[in-house]
Amino acid sequence: MNKKEQQLYNLKAEILKAIAHPIRLAIIDFLTDGEKTVNEITKWVNSSQSNVSKHLSVLKKIGIIGDRKEGLNKFYYLKILCVTNFSLCVNQTLKKKVEHEKKLYYRG
Repeated sequence: MNKKEQQLYNLKAEILKAIAHPIRLAIIDFLTDGEKTVNEITKWVNSSQSNVSKHLSVLKKIGIIGDRKEGLNKFYYLKILCVTNFSLCVNQTLKKKVEHEKKLYYRG
């Protein structure tokens, strides 16, 4: 792998690291239904507003989500819609893993 390819993989890893947190994954899934306020996201993920704001900042910094202000409210939305495909892929992988483990369990 050359230096340019290595840099590309490093950037990809940064994005995956930023996504790889349960609350951030939940936020991404929640935003697939459309834009939401911080209060809506906070209630849905059952965490404090300051904690959710930190996670939103991480997702915004890497460009996965964006925000817009309307009056006193700030609405967050997915900027990179294909991230939902990644979430679906993870769900399929989990499903296959569970099916495989069930087969192993019932064989034993």
